[in-house]
Amino acid sequence: MNFIISQLDEIPSVRCPCGFARRAFAGSVDNAASLHLVDIQEDSRAHYHKQMTEIYLVLEGEGEMELDGKLFPVKPMSAVYIRPGCRHRAIGRLRIVNIPIPSFNEKDEWFD
Repeated sequence: MNFIISQLDEIPSVRCPCGFARRAFAGSVDNAASLHLVDIQEDSRAHYHKQMTEIYLVLEGEGEMELDGKLFPVKPMSAVYIRPGCRHRAIGRLRIVNIPIPSFNEKDEWFD
């Protein structure tokens, strides 16, 4: 099949280091990317990926992104490109779209 359609509001939320995520297109290593709707919680945990690049788009809320130990303010329509190896976390209560490339693989979540 040359396409996949997903209804994010029908996908159950799962706990993740950032809060709670609804993950579309994450079920197959054949997918070039996945798309997640993430509700960031204040207890977001710093982590990194060895293979995945992530693109965050802030939809709601204001807070900060910690990127390799430095803090950067974010607000709605802030976009953040996170390369493999960058230790990162979101701070504050935010709703974001996260696009992991390649498709999300929980085995590629690393913590110090």
